[in-house]
This record gives sequence, structure tokens and C-alpha cells, in this order.
Amino acid sequence: MKKYIALGTWAFMPVLLFAQEAAGAAAGAGLWQSGLKYIAAALAVGVACIAGGIAVGQIGAAAMGAMSENTEVSGKALPFVGLAEGICLWGFLVALLILIL
Repeated sequence: MKKYIALGTWAFMPVLLFAQEAAGAAAGAGLWQSGLKYIAAALAVGVACIAGGIAVGQIGAAAMGAMSENTEVSGKALPFVGLAEGICLWGFLVALLILIL
């Protein structure tokens, strides 16, 4: 597995080096770490999507109740639903970073 190390910038472009791990250190723990990596990524996406679904359900119910009383509130409730959906996106990004690194 290759690791990227950022050394510095020249003309606003990062300079990257490729570092390799020692063969003995990676052989013993490679399978165990890769298995935990996939479990951690699955938990990150799963928990984030469940929490996002609960949040969207609560906010959506409150927004519909508010819109039934006053129709002008619909534009103000939409950003809150978008923020709740963003929880799922953050979970996906964390899982992607876990799998890449």
C-alpha cells in the first residue's frame, strides 16, 4: 500500500512523495487491518444514514405541520431538511476516506 506525503508547494501545486511500508510490518497485520477498515466504513455510512433518516423524518413532520398553518414557511423549512440530509453525505465521505487511507 502506498502512502502520500505532502512536502510543500511550488507555484501552489503540492509536491507528493510515495512512501512504501516495510514488508515485514505489513504482512502480519494487513488482513486484520483491511477487514476492520471495511467494517468501520460500513458503520460510518450505516449510522450516518440512519441518523439522517431520523432527522429528515422529524424535520419533515414539523415542516408539514408549520406549512399547514402558514404556507409562507415552506421556503424557510427547506434548508433545514437539506442540513439533515447532509449528515448522510458526511458519513459517506468519512467512509471514503477510511477506504482510501
